[in-house]
Amino acid sequence: MSISVCIFHESPVKLWGLTSRERLERVLAKAGIDNFISDPESAATDNVLLLRADYLYDDRVIQSLLESPDTILLATRDGREIPVAAMVDSAAVAPVYRYLDDGAAPEAIKALRPVTPRTLTSAYQQRLRKFDPPFVLPITEKYRHQLEKHLFSWSYKGITDLVTKWCWPYPARLAVGVCVRRGWKPNQVTLVGLGLVILAGILFYSGFYGLGLIAGWLMTFLDTVDGKLARVTVTSSKFGHIFDHAIDLIHPPLWYIAWGLGLGSDYPALANHLPLIFWLLVGAYIAGRLVEAVFTGMLGRFGIFSWEPVDSYFRLITGRRNPSLILLTISVFCGRPDLGLLAVTFWTVITSLFLLVRLGMAIRIRQSGGTLTPWLSKVDPEARPQALALRLFTRQPTILPDGSRG
Repeated sequence: MSISVCIFHESPVKLWGLTSRERLERVLAKAGIDNFISDPESAATDNVLLLRADYLYDDRVIQSLLESPDTILLATRDGREIPVAAMVDSAAVAPVYRYLDDGAAPEAIKALRPVTPRTLTSAYQQRLRKFDPPFVLPITEKYRHQLEKHLFSWSYKGITDLVTKWCWPYPARLAVGVCVRRGWKPNQVTLVGLGLVILAGILFYSGFYGLGLIAGWLMTFLDTVDGKLARVTVTSSKFGHIFDHAIDLIHPPLWYIAWGLGLGSDYPALANHLPLIFWLLVGAYIAGRLVEAVFTGMLGRFGIFSWEPVDSYFRLITGRRNPSLILLTISVFCGRPDLGLLAVTFWTVITSLFLLVRLGMAIRIRQSGGTLTPWLSKVDPEARPQALALRLFTRQPTILPDGSRG
């Protein structure tokens, strides 16, 4: 099925440095669509996607529209449902375009299936491990700040560690704004983060734990910034994704080894046990990562931390980089970096054992003929969250002061 796209009613308001047309074209390019037309009646394709560009669209909504012929999308504004987009046969495009443009309802729209963002696509985002209702919101200068804030929150993972979830969002949003204004790209931020990874490792190895922790924490902050910058500016790439995740995967155990080697002759009692500590630490870290890979690739087809609420809670404190950095930081403040290494080793082993137990439970369910589903996919998007897990790991729809809602 060949598709062309007609974007009209463009807004002059820029969100995170992008005009509405630029954002839509980047989103559609990632979906493999590059045939843009200015006159809908000149379409030489089977279907035409009509998009009013004075609205901000969730990426999922755009993708679902591309897969839904003979559909018209309605968005809520001022308490009314406004037609904002349609996916139609090229033969019917002219009257539907006029309807979206001036509201004059033709006979042709009776053959179209009316949908809203919520009926068109799911609120659960498996890739970002989050429950976030899909949105289509009007773009106005009056609500620019709120829309940018909404886009940033939308780019955030729902299930992550406690530092990323509660400490980084506000400063990271400010940092993303600086990057946008200065024209810095996500991969540039990632390169700076890689430099900090190396610097922190050298400082740990040299016994300068306080300075190393400053470099380490700054790196973890930039690790949040680069991903959010890529999503809000629609500049994520396969290379950038692999590059960023390879760094995240490899450097934590190398930091811990450098930390242990940096203890040197100051802690001779511990030095004799460093090989065993390193084996336990690195082995447990690898085991935990393998559990996640096995669960996603062979059992759930989604992340293990999305399986049940207990797994999502556990992700907050799992022995990964940020919770481990908390332990190391406390140990330096107490003047006992040796205890920090022991604490990280203990916690990494314990959390990996927990993951192994959860993997065993999942395997048993599958062997008995049961199914595994992420708990967020079963949440009612219309229900007001009461349980603590829902309040922590889901987001309610954005409602602008004019009554527009995602």
